[in-house]
Amino acid sequence: MTEESKTNYSLRQFVFYFLRLGYAGFGGPVALVGYMHRDLVQSRTWISEEEYKEGLALAQLAPGPLAAQLSMYLGFVHYRFIGATLVSLAFVMPSFLMVVAIGIAYNLFGGLPWMQAVFYGVGAAVIGIIALNSYKLTTKSIGNFNLESLKKNWILWLFFVIAISITIITKSEQILLFLGAGIIYMLIKAPPKWMIKNNISLVMYTGIGFWQFETSALVKIAIFFTKAGAFVFGSGLAIIPFLHSSVVNDFHWLDEKQFLYAVAVAMITPGPVVITVGFIGYLVAGFPGACVAALATFLPCYLITLLAAPYFNRISKNISIKAFVDGITAAVIGALVGAVVIIGIRSIVDFPTAIIAFVSVIVLIFFKKIKEPLIILTAAILGLLLKSTF
Repeated sequence: MTEESKTNYSLRQFVFYFLRLGYAGFGGPVALVGYMHRDLVQSRTWISEEEYKEGLALAQLAPGPLAAQLSMYLGFVHYRFIGATLVSLAFVMPSFLMVVAIGIAYNLFGGLPWMQAVFYGVGAAVIGIIALNSYKLTTKSIGNFNLESLKKNWILWLFFVIAISITIITKSEQILLFLGAGIIYMLIKAPPKWMIKNNISLVMYTGIGFWQFETSALVKIAIFFTKAGAFVFGSGLAIIPFLHSSVVNDFHWLDEKQFLYAVAVAMITPGPVVITVGFIGYLVAGFPGACVAALATFLPCYLITLLAAPYFNRISKNISIKAFVDGITAAVIGALVGAVVIIGIRSIVDFPTAIIAFVSVIVLIFFKKIKEPLIILTAAILGLLLKSTF
């Protein structure tokens, strides 16, 4: 890494770039990561190709939403702690303020028929969008759905299927399952050298509510969202199964429809998808709840970036760590697919919602230029028309 004096940009320029990306960067984590490469590496040459690749590798290996993790690392490259901190705030703050504003609107108008009609269409479209993204995450992280991939990565596919099944049956996330998948895959594929040296047995393989909150609720929010943030690998969508089971089933903070609305809010706002936690926090405990939920979710990946970045060259070459992350990722994506099934069963309530979900998937597959916000806006209009017709 080079020193600050050798950079060809100022910290102010860098922070303002991520502020703009935070309020205008649509398309989800993959798109945001692509924008950073295009703008910072190719166009402006503020970041070298090697620095970018190191940051992307860290974002994929460590827990934390992909785009946010990469932005933190790039801020750290030349400006260390202050760079990572200011970039994090600039990137997350615009979408956070947007979801809080939507939370205020939801508390004001959520019970009105027109708002319910809007989310009737939006909810169905979101199911289609999440389902397609789950498919893309699966093929990217585990492999294509073909015989060759099943033979090559059969252990990961097994974790994937087990996670789907357990999530659907228990209707909850199983953190021990994720950790177990990571440990087992690491032991099988790349056991650490100290284990080999010590002959570890193979047995181991086996109103508007702006300021309405309770302190106890904030403590629960802080603990839960910190745990959730520590197990998001690769994409903000991976947080959905964690959120769904606890937010809806365990804590009963939101009902099924409200949770789907929270996911929809993340889809229509720019910046990191995981900012949906701000909307959930707001509905549970007003503005303080939104702040605590967002801070708790992003804090783990922020701290991991600061701690790991100086030593990442050595960490990135550790095949045991890579195998551990691969195992966890397969199980987490399986849980995501399971959550999509659960939410879909409860949200696709009739023929019109089924059609909206199906068409949303088709549009995303065959019309690449049409992005999620436009699809959700169209679904909202369809919801209004359908509810006023039937």
